[in-house]
Amino acid sequence: MTHHLGGTKKIAILATDGVERVELEEPRGALLGAGVTTEVVSLHPGEIQTRQFDTVAGTVPVDRLVADVSVDEYDGLLLPGGTTNPDRLRMSREAVNLVGSFVASGKPVAAICHGPWLLVEADVVRGRRLACWPSIRTDLRNAGAEVVNEEVVVDGQLLTSRSPADLPAFCRAVVEHFARAPVPG
Repeated sequence: MTHHLGGTKKIAILATDGVERVELEEPRGALLGAGVTTEVVSLHPGEIQTRQFDTVAGTVPVDRLVADVSVDEYDGLLLPGGTTNPDRLRMSREAVNLVGSFVASGKPVAAICHGPWLLVEADVVRGRRLACWPSIRTDLRNAGAEVVNEEVVVDGQLLTSRSPADLPAFCRAVVEHFARAPVPG
């Protein structure tokens, strides 16, 4: 089912240098196509450096700083991967607190590839069923998650996928997932 949300939703995309370009751009494009407003939230102003696997792949403008946003401003959170992106973000107490606040609020959160590392750092995976990139499966298990090897996994408010290969299914699921969130007001 395709949703057009007519500008009623606003999603934060938490990313920094090292983000996997397609994991940011493809879900963002799907959300924009459904009428969702998105904002790239990052650790520093200006632009963030993207990657395609281990190759530099351009930049993406930053809309807002982590230090300047609140969960109350958004209807959901998207966590793209890339190896260094979530690793850098999990070193920021503000970024980790933002992720934890989204989960505590009950708002939908979607993460792909290495993105679930931020869920581990925010200590919100215990007892949850999640998918992720193979190299971080042990981290998720050690944090109490049940890790499954599936294209898209929805466990309550959390939606996760394994890799860029899952992007077609992930993008469809992200739009559906955020569409189910209550409209503010």
